[in-house]
Amino acid sequence: MPTAKLNDQLTISIAVANRAQSAEWYSTHLGFEEIFSIDEAGWTELKTTVPGVTLGLGDIDKVSPGSCVPVFGVSDISEARSALEKQAVKFDGDTITMEGMVSIATFYDPDGNAMMLAEDLSTSN
Repeated sequence: MPTAKLNDQLTISIAVANRAQSAEWYSTHLGFEEIFSIDEAGWTELKTTVPGVTLGLGDIDKVSPGSCVPVFGVSDISEARSALEKQAVKFDGDTITMEGMVSIATFYDPDGNAMMLAEDLSTSN
């Protein structure tokens, strides 16, 4: 059975209550840059720090956080988490470490959409 031929582009679409406020939040806290905003379509797209990956923010009247949980790789999860916590970013519990595999921490944007930080421990010595 043939498979879809995907390219190296990925847009993660997230529903938000206020695109301008959310775009500013992602810029301030994660360093994303606005690529474009189309008010008529209720859409703003941001360049992430990952090549080929953008974040699309779509207007919605009532945000109901879903099951899409973007996971952003970091080289030092303690440092990354501390920097976000100093900016009052809400985290869900402690950082979880699976020795020799990964450390993860869940945090939330202003609309309650879950995101995660992940530090790959499989190659650390």
